[in-house]
Amino acid sequence: MNNLEICRLTALQLRKAIKTRKLSPVEVVDAVIERVDRINPKINAYCTLVPENARTEAKKAESKVMKGEPLGPLHGIPVSIKDLSFTKGIRTTGGSKIYENFVPDQDAVFVEKLKAAGAIILGKTNTPEFGWIAVTTNPMFGVSRNPWNTEYTTGGSSGGAAAAVAACLGPIAQGSDGGGSIRIPSSFCGVYGLKPSFGRVPVSADFPSHLWEGLSVTGPITRTVSDAALMLEVMSGYDARDFYSIPLKAPHYRSAIRGEPSLKGMRIAWTVDMGYAVVDKQVAKTIQMAAQVFEKLGCLVEEAHPDAGDPQAAFSTQVSSAVSAQLYDELPQWGKQFDPGLAMYVERSKDILARDYVKARIKHLEYWTKIQIFFEKFDLLLTPVLAVPPFPIGIYSPREINGETVSTMTWMPFTYPFNITGQPAASVPCGFTQDGLPIGLQIVGRKYDEVSVLKASAAFEKARPWADKYPPLD
Repeated sequence: MNNLEICRLTALQLRKAIKTRKLSPVEVVDAVIERVDRINPKINAYCTLVPENARTEAKKAESKVMKGEPLGPLHGIPVSIKDLSFTKGIRTTGGSKIYENFVPDQDAVFVEKLKAAGAIILGKTNTPEFGWIAVTTNPMFGVSRNPWNTEYTTGGSSGGAAAAVAACLGPIAQGSDGGGSIRIPSSFCGVYGLKPSFGRVPVSADFPSHLWEGLSVTGPITRTVSDAALMLEVMSGYDARDFYSIPLKAPHYRSAIRGEPSLKGMRIAWTVDMGYAVVDKQVAKTIQMAAQVFEKLGCLVEEAHPDAGDPQAAFSTQVSSAVSAQLYDELPQWGKQFDPGLAMYVERSKDILARDYVKARIKHLEYWTKIQIFFEKFDLLLTPVLAVPPFPIGIYSPREINGETVSTMTWMPFTYPFNITGQPAASVPCGFTQDGLPIGLQIVGRKYDEVSVLKASAAFEKARPWADKYPPLD
């Protein structure tokens, strides 16, 4: 098996090959490092690499295999960590020059869990500064490029993670999502990304620690649904260090999608616009075709959407308040070294009143009530992940859709609503534009029901496979 063949194996395939001694962890890590060295300069997915650390851990993992010791569920499998999350002994910058040389002395909780399961950290993936925007560029490491067309954005803020998985620079990656930051780049890069329910994966030791409080979660970005289920199992489970951690053991997600899980009788709503969004015509057509797949799978499919309106104003107020509270005091010393857009955003947000923040939180609760009523009738909701296909590098957001002038956040109207509600939502590859750029389908489940989202994702994956499609990098 050559290096490219190794790099294209899924995490579950690698696990089986390592367990049966057809591949060693050292062979796997060496193959991925060789590919990263060759491909990463083209797309800038990784911002910090630790190849020697990875090789050392691979040798330890190989020794355990040879001694017949018990192996964890991710034993010997390479993983990347987004540069917003702490990794003990590995530089973590948050994409900011403030922390250019910062090396944490602790791991984030989920990093501990990944290591305990036998995963081997290859390095850190690129992110916008403190994850503040939905495209991936920062003053420290520059722009990440979409593997399907390097003149186009990866999206963000987990853009480096999604690009790495799409380019086979590691089978699995960790991302975080405060307003779409797992789903947006997964959609743009043509991979699978799952935002779990709020509190499902315990979170601690991130940059900045409370910037997306009440909104942000950590989850998997992978090529296949099964790999995401495996990774989510490992990362989930109660931990007292996270105030919001769900006090339950990690569910057995893989068992729920083994074989051919039936969706017969599942009640599914689909919408291309949620009643308020302006959506690119190619995207709308692709989503409509994806919804038809679920009819063939035996689901009760109905075109419908929650009558809840667009919560963008309340969402933006909360995030703007948090960004300003965290970063305004840094402006005198560090403002000139911030991303210029971030510096302006912090300055512009400094005068938001406390009562406006409280009103925004009240709006969130009102929004949840309307969404919850809708999900009493439906098991799942299908939407586009984004209103547009990937767009060129150099802009933060498109300002026109279907010839209509739009505002800054109009291109991402389907992601942040489900950060507000805390529901699980996946980005599923469902097609390509005429120019060969990926389009993602969003599958949203009831709160805490990742199982239904994974089952629906797996059924769609079988009906419309995507993992055998690769960007033109080789």
